[in-house]
Amino acid sequence: MSRRPRRLLRRLMIFSAAAALSAAMATAPSGAEPANGEDPSWSGCFHRVNDTAEKLLPCIRAADLEHHMRAFQAIADANPGPDGHPSRNSGEPGYKASADYVAEIMRHSGYDVTIQNYKFFYFAFTGLPKFSETSPTPHDYTVVTDWNPGQAQGSATAPLQAAGGIVIPPTPAPSSTSGCTAADFTGFTAGHIALIQRGGCSYGVKVQNAQTAGATGVIIFNEGNPGRTGVVNGSLVDANGNRIVPQIPVAFTSFATGSDLLTQVNAGGSAVPTMTIDVQAVVNPNADDYNVIADSKEGDPDHTVVVDAHLDAIYGAGMLDNASGSTTILNIAQLLHKAKPHNKLRFIWFGGEELGLLGSTYYVNNLSAADKAKIGYDLDADVTATPNYDVGVLDPAGVDLFTRTVSTQFPPNVYKPSQVARDLGIKYFDSIGKKNILFSPVGTDAFTFNQAGIPASGVLTGQDCCKLDSDVALFGGTTGNFEGNVPGTDGGCVDNPFRWCDNFDNNDFAVMEFMSRGFGNMVINMAMADPLPTAAPAAPEAAPRTSSPATAGSRTAPTS
Repeated sequence: MSRRPRRLLRRLMIFSAAAALSAAMATAPSGAEPANGEDPSWSGCFHRVNDTAEKLLPCIRAADLEHHMRAFQAIADANPGPDGHPSRNSGEPGYKASADYVAEIMRHSGYDVTIQNYKFFYFAFTGLPKFSETSPTPHDYTVVTDWNPGQAQGSATAPLQAAGGIVIPPTPAPSSTSGCTAADFTGFTAGHIALIQRGGCSYGVKVQNAQTAGATGVIIFNEGNPGRTGVVNGSLVDANGNRIVPQIPVAFTSFATGSDLLTQVNAGGSAVPTMTIDVQAVVNPNADDYNVIADSKEGDPDHTVVVDAHLDAIYGAGMLDNASGSTTILNIAQLLHKAKPHNKLRFIWFGGEELGLLGSTYYVNNLSAADKAKIGYDLDADVTATPNYDVGVLDPAGVDLFTRTVSTQFPPNVYKPSQVARDLGIKYFDSIGKKNILFSPVGTDAFTFNQAGIPASGVLTGQDCCKLDSDVALFGGTTGNFEGNVPGTDGGCVDNPFRWCDNFDNNDFAVMEFMSRGFGNMVINMAMADPLPTAAPAAPEAAPRTSSPATAGSRTAPTS
């Protein structure tokens, strides 16, 4: 770790929208072209009617995009999270300040703005969690590299005791049911820490059973079958998929670490390890989150095009993921404020995407049938400035983010019309000599719309890991982490806890400019489309055009 986090909860600072605007926006004479970082509202582009791609796209410029990115970084810096680091995470002041910033700009640009509030379960670490063997062989495990904390707070130092049902050596296919029943804790000594193997039931069920048996902490290690060997990062839910809040700390680790600990336990006597798990956090099961919704005054309300990006971060400032996408649609919305689209434009900045598409799910689920029928299309911008980039174009028939296969099935009516905006993106990227790949909406807010039967496309440049040899052949760069500033294959800054490095300098503004223009080509053409593309139900395409996806969106942890 390059910075030592503070163990004490720092006082949260509320950063108002007015303060954000005054800190971020420079002033210039009316009609002047913007200098580097100045607000595009002063540019000639902002004051004209940008109702064609030929007018709009040249006005999407790196300097203006950079302006908003600096504002989002300033908001994060002024609003440290409970861990003391800059933050725009849902449920924290930095997210609310980001929402206020966007809402104020959209009101100033003439849009009708609504703030949609919903509740969610908030959990945030307040310091660096600790997992260690205190005896007989003292050893500290490194968070993320060696283990991940579960979303449960508490502290325990106690002897380790294995639950029943552990299968070692592991079978070729998953077969362990360790910790899944109360019988697996027969003879368990209250006050000990339980060692449990993955498999057979949800992690939450295992933890509940251990807690009932008197365990003061739980270590869950991976099962050891093919594809189930590395460090686990799990969600704590019960058998029905509902989140649980254990009263004891939980450590997830790899098969190798777990099997080594089991060997010590089985040796007995003085070889039995005493372990420490220390996880401190802030928990609010009824926290507030917000979607910012901004409607154009012009356009047919019965034929609405949603243009969205998620506004929330995770584990810090969230500048690449996803201040970049939020900036892309904010800049485009400003430039279109005088256009008279044929179809109503609805720009939405969603909260809670990183926590499992919470904002978009709440929005879509709370639409009436009549209002849902008015939404003809969704366009999603999720990460648009990756240094070691891919050029990703969203297609419901694209490859899954993690398996790199076509797996998710959507209502059949979404496939054909989704190709219309997809092809608009491809056309622009082809025109500037950029190759592209097709990626699935899984993990993005477009997934929510596709599942609801609404066609969708969008753009993405990739984050986390890993860029493949086939990607390098198309786009250059290097294999491994998409964030070229963070070489290796460990995921870089985005979506990784306790690194706090997804900051302003984790973005490439030349990439952001051409990706935003490609996305702008989708937006302006769909805004002016008469009619919006519709098609009879159609089967999905057999395969994407390439085999290499970008990576995107929420990292919803496995539950079992």
